[in-house]
Amino acid sequence: MLPDNTDNHPRRRFRIEGAVQGVGFRWWTIQRATEKRLRGTVRNLPDGAVEVEVQGSREEVEGFRTILSRGPRAARVDRILELEISQAPLPADFQARH
Repeated sequence: MLPDNTDNHPRRRFRIEGAVQGVGFRWWTIQRATEKRLRGTVRNLPDGAVEVEVQGSREEVEGFRTILSRGPRAARVDRILELEISQAPLPADFQARH
């Protein structure tokens, strides 16, 4: 779990496009993020993409982006869009959102 002071821990939002719904992408993302001790959320979007918000050290977030670009075995990731977002609080762990 991240320390309470998250000023030095960037937060990113990733939009993952491709065949990423109905293939266990959210569950897989939660498992990978938990292994890396990241905090954040993952959710399916109405247009078929998956949105991930993640916070951790700069190196962890960059490494996680690489992991997301591969996705689980049944997924096909065509594109990831990334942007930095506000430092509003995230859950202390990694959760699926609806």
